[in-house]
Amino acid sequence: MAQRLDYRQWRPNLRPMANERLFSRAIVRVAPAEAGEDAAQFLQGLVTNDVAGPLPVYAGLLSAQGKTLFDFIVWPGAEGSLLLDCEADAAEELVRRLSLYRLRRKLAIEVEPGLGVYWQAELGDGGAPDPRLPALGQRWIGTVSAEDHAVDDSWLKHRLSLGVAEGRAELGDVLWLEANAAELNGVSFDKGCYVGQENTARMNWRQKVNRRLIVVPLDRSDEKRRKAAYPEFGLAVDHLRTEDNDPAMLPAWLKTETAG
Repeated sequence: MAQRLDYRQWRPNLRPMANERLFSRAIVRVAPAEAGEDAAQFLQGLVTNDVAGPLPVYAGLLSAQGKTLFDFIVWPGAEGSLLLDCEADAAEELVRRLSLYRLRRKLAIEVEPGLGVYWQAELGDGGAPDPRLPALGQRWIGTVSAEDHAVDDSWLKHRLSLGVAEGRAELGDVLWLEANAAELNGVSFDKGCYVGQENTARMNWRQKVNRRLIVVPLDRSDEKRRKAAYPEFGLAVDHLRTEDNDPAMLPAWLKTETAG
């Protein structure tokens, strides 16, 4: 697994930056509603990565069987809150799912419409490198503005060109390790229990990942194994058995992490 980068000292929601916004992303805020509550402790027992350490981190919320329900990037927020950079179309459902686990804890869990997710392909000195893969570029959280312009198509093309899958259309109902989560820094095997941890840890201990999500040329995609198609880019995301993967189609980061 690649080394995690430490950006905990940053407060991305306060950073004035350019207006390249991902309108396909939204922010869910998990915040203490009274003194003594701990948002990080709450999420620590639910999600796949360590949210009590350096942030941002990539993480997932899984089913009990270890299959992907939601994936997101966790950022530090103000006053002990955590900000979940997630799919906009899934944000309200993520709030409902997290609220099921809240029980009687005094936590506020809600979509934060005043904040947006911003992205640039080039790394710079303002945003944080994507915790999955620095080549994905830099992103940050900022206050939404009427001057924001969409860069979602550019982001999608860039992400697919690097062979990285995300979101429910591509990851939904796929085992977390089969979504290349270990190679993309999306899981901690040391932090303790979380939903779906048992099967995930067993797969890792056995070093047994039978299938993987792979971005492939659309004309070589297996329709029966296809999770999503992007004809505008001539690409698709397939869920393929490892022995069926053509090494020539594997991204460099996956070749490196799975070598040997």
